[in-house]
This record gives sequence, C-alpha cells and structure tokens, in this order.
Amino acid sequence: MQNIIDEKPKPFVKWVGGKRQLLKQFRLMELYPPEKFNTKTNIYFEPFVGGGAVFFDLLPEKAVLSDLNSELVTTFNVIKNDVEALIHLLRKYKYEKEYFLKIRAQNPEKLSDVNIASRFLYLNRTCFNGMYRVNSKGGFNVPFGKYSNPLICDENNLKKVSKSLKNVEIKRQDYKEVLKKAKKSDFIYFDPPYFPVSKTASFTNYTKEAFLEKEQIELRDTFLELHKRGCFVMLSNSDTPFINEIYSGIKGVKVTQVQAGRMINSDSSKRGKITEVLVTNY
Repeated sequence: MQNIIDEKPKPFVKWVGGKRQLLKQFRLMELYPPEKFNTKTNIYFEPFVGGGAVFFDLLPEKAVLSDLNSELVTTFNVIKNDVEALIHLLRKYKYEKEYFLKIRAQNPEKLSDVNIASRFLYLNRTCFNGMYRVNSKGGFNVPFGKYSNPLICDENNLKKVSKSLKNVEIKRQDYKEVLKKAKKSDFIYFDPPYFPVSKTASFTNYTKEAFLEKEQIELRDTFLELHKRGCFVMLSNSDTPFINEIYSGIKGVKVTQVQAGRMINSDSSKRGKITEVLVTNY
C-alpha cells in the first residue's frame, strides 16, 4: 500500500482528540505499532475512527474502520467510492456566513450520500475551530468560524485518502459487533470519547449517545476479552483516577502517560499541554 501512495494521506477532517500530533511520540516511546503486527496479513480495527490519524499513519493492507457517527461514515464511504463527484461538489461551496448557515440548516437525512459528505466536509472546514457537535436531536450546532482562507476542497489529499481506502471496510456499527470478528494477532486501536477530567470538561457530542462510567467499563471489558483472544490492543483516554483504576493491576496490560496538546477549544487559554494515557497489552 505504501508503494502506491508516495506521500501518506492526512486525516480529511479536524476532529477533537485527533491523534496525528501524538504518532511520533507513540513511536519514540515504542508504544506503537505492535512489533509483531503484520500489516499485510492481519487486520487493523479502529472502531471509533474519527479523523483516522492512526489508520492513515499505518496504512495496513486490511482494515475495518467504524464509528456511530453516520455522517462521518458516509463521508468515508463517499471518498472511497465516489471521490471525483465529491470534489466536483466541494468546488462550488462558498466561505460566507449566510451561505454557511443555509448549508448548516439542511437536513442530512434528505440528502444524497455525496451531498451529505460534501456538506459534512464544508461545515468541518468552515465552522468554529473545526468542531463537530450535535444537539439532542442530532442537529449540527457549531457556529461559523472566522478564517483568512479556509481550504474547503483539498483535492490532492482526498484522492490519496480514496486510494488508501480501496481495500478497507467502513461501517456504522457498534464497536462490540465490529470486534466479534477480531482474531489473534489482529491490532485494535480504541480512541473513544474520553472520560471527562472534570464535570465541565466533557466533550462527547460526536453522536447523541453519552460515554461515561458504565460505557467506559464496558469498553474495558471488551479490551480484556480481546487481550484474552491474543489480539494486540491499544487504547487512548484521559489521564484520570477512574481510567487509571479500571485498567490497573491487569497482567500483561501497561498504562503509559503521554503528553498531548489540545488545539480545539473555545477558550484559547486552555489550548495547551495535557496528559493522556495510552493503554497497551504488548
């Protein structure tokens, strides 16, 4: 795969908690990728794919990417299967506030897949801080962002992304269902909605579903099940007492602190270095 693509594709969306900035640190700390993971014969799973930075860095031959965000999954599939039509539409979009509000007001359920994808990318490129947030009814509610000249259609990168997705399964499915097919020596990377570091710090509005204590414990149990199966498992989360506690004391599982910078925040004074944890079983 890497021979086909001279320069690696980049994530095509800005995503809260995106891992692109951390990949070099993961490698320097020898936390990733698993030494024995074969990118040609084994399958890579990323069930909370978001921007997909880890996938685009590894470029495995076989992969299953999934998420519960239906617009994100549709966009991945449109880029995979119909990138030229998507590029054609994106070229027509304008960076103007009234135009932005008109596009934001559209109901994606009434749009074709390629129009869902073009709207999704346009809003991501032009909304405030590139955030994706929905209200209780599932409506996108991030305001217009002020940029000098936002790149709405990154044609070159979209074509690279399309090429990289040719042999990849992309699904809107719960992670537990997706991972029923994971077998020994497959590699699973979890980048779930993070457990909040404080009562006001939670940002889990990628979908309408919450992801708190109960959901985090269910995810930990899935991590352990995959560990028993002989899969390579890596998980990112917030560096909180709760997360450290539920992954501590497990034979063969290591919890490592990593430094992360957070650039997507409505308060610029809070866009700084924070610690996260990386949980691995290899």
